[in-house]
Amino acid sequence: MPCSLPSCVDPPDYSGAMTVRIAPSFLTADFGHLADELARIDQADWVHFDIMDGHFVPSMTIGLPVFEQLCRYAPAPKDAHLMIENPDHWAPRYAEAGADSVTFHIEASKAPIRLARELRAMGVRAGVALRPATPVEPVLDLLEEFDMILIMTVEPGFGGQSFIEAMLPKIARTRAAIKAAGLDVWVQADGGISRETIGRAAEAGVNMFVAGSAVYNADDANEEIEILRQLAMKHAH
Repeated sequence: MPCSLPSCVDPPDYSGAMTVRIAPSFLTADFGHLADELARIDQADWVHFDIMDGHFVPSMTIGLPVFEQLCRYAPAPKDAHLMIENPDHWAPRYAEAGADSVTFHIEASKAPIRLARELRAMGVRAGVALRPATPVEPVLDLLEEFDMILIMTVEPGFGGQSFIEAMLPKIARTRAAIKAAGLDVWVQADGGISRETIGRAAEAGVNMFVAGSAVYNADDANEEIEILRQLAMKHAH
């Protein structure tokens, strides 16, 4: 069953494609104290859940039953990033479990347009993710089918990696295509987002920032969220 808390079913009504959103990644949280770790980020705009199956990526994290339970404690809308095989089957299940946005990898989906339309019909945002080596150009012809494009700025599957600077032109091309089409599609960057990199990502066109280690390794996670938000806002355009 979907989460019934107000924070789960009534996401903030953001207007404008370049509104800055900070989404802490739960991948770097203390898995021995999951509910407490969610409480540490109650100033987040979204909560980013990395779902890994040990097949599409080498690592394994949480699955559907744990995700559904965590929705009860999430202080902000839930962004489920599926790094799994067969997302065509599983993505709608995560929507049913309480996700407000479900992002699947273009490399794993057999029918990405059909899947995105199914998710939207369920009332959730549909995002598509691309590994660093996956060209974005084929997706740019399909922008109106998605609510968000996730450009991986590290190789998916592990936390704490360094930001891949070569992804900045890819992000810029994505943002330019969205602007040219007159669409309100979000651009998300996931991997290596920190005080040192968030400005460059914002300048390139990111408006949804996934930050894991930078937030959860800070003494005050909420303070770090606000610092990152302010840094991104200085460079957003």
